Amino acid sequence: MLQFENNIVLWLGIIIPILIIIYILTLRRRKLFSEKISKTLWNKLEGDLSKFKKHLKFLFLILALLLFILALANPLRGTKLEEVKQEGMDIFIALDVSLSMTAEDVAPNRIEKAKFEINKLIGKLSGDKIGLIIFSGMSYIQLPLTIDYSAASMFVDVIRIDAVPTPGSIIEDAIRLAMKSFYQEKPAQKVLIIITDGESTEGDSYKAAEDAAKDGVMIYTIGIGTQDGTPMPIFDQYGKKDFKRDRSGNIVLTKLDETGLIQIANLGGGKYINSKTNVDGLDEIFKDLNKLQKREFGQKMFTEYETEFQYFGFVGLLFLLIEFFMNEKKSSWIRKLTFKKNTD
Repeated sequence: MLQFENNIVLWLGIIIPILIIIYILTLRRRKLFSEKISKTLWNKLEGDLSKFKKHLKFLFLILALLLFILALANPLRGTKLEEVKQEGMDIFIALDVSLSMTAEDVAPNRIEKAKFEINKLIGKLSGDKIGLIIFSGMSYIQLPLTIDYSAASMFVDVIRIDAVPTPGSIIEDAIRLAMKSFYQEKPAQKVLIIITDGESTEGDSYKAAEDAAKDGVMIYTIGIGTQDGTPMPIFDQYGKKDFKRDRSGNIVLTKLDETGLIQIANLGGGKYINSKTNVDGLDEIFKDLNKLQKREFGQKMFTEYETEFQYFGFVGLLFLLIEFFMNEKKSSWIRKLTFKKNTD
């Protein structure tokens, strides 16, 4: 198994597609230039050069650059695989990404506040598996259960309101998707945390919560927003801000529906938390979860690694040397063939 010690260095790889685009544009400009001058003059300038060798030199340069970037990231190869004993539970966080989550009654808005709190929770986990579900009119697995907390945080950061194309807010779908996504064959404490403004538009979320509780899933709900009602901002293609309106042109308000969320938490054997009155709602849930009995499980993990950067660096240097010493002139037999063809 290969992994990298300095993952951030891999972002340098963005240079490669940029260089490829520049190279293609340069070839097009040279082609246009060749069409504007006489063929005789162009043959004097370029007739002795091989297009194949030119492309090959560029390919070697790109490969060398790619391998140097990989070497800088310090690839590590796992050499010793052991079963590491850990204690934890399986936690799915279901985040509402419907349009109402853009409301700004919670700073900076509901969705960004929720993402911030989720990342805080992820930073406190140790041994617990975490997964992410996003939902509005439909539900999707954003991240399956994992103990890779850095990957989980990355997936949280990229969540957007338009991540689910179907409008609405169907909590039932999120609950049932979580039930199917827990590892059924492994006995573990299963926890589902639903973060939403509670404006469920369809489905029977109460029945889903009852079924989840029977299946051993404990449900916590976090209501985000206020009950006073607030408009939902929308932006046009120029970034101009307006608010969602009904057919009559009146601004539509979104309100936190606590009643339904309280009922879902009660049926699911968990607890409801208001994010406005309890700023650190996920912290309170984390304290509750720590009181629960956690299962012990064995996780196959590499405990020793060997660095492999020298191999990548050596091959990269080899490609660079080939590129440096390779000339772009046509081979002698090709030049003779071309000359004979022109004379005929």
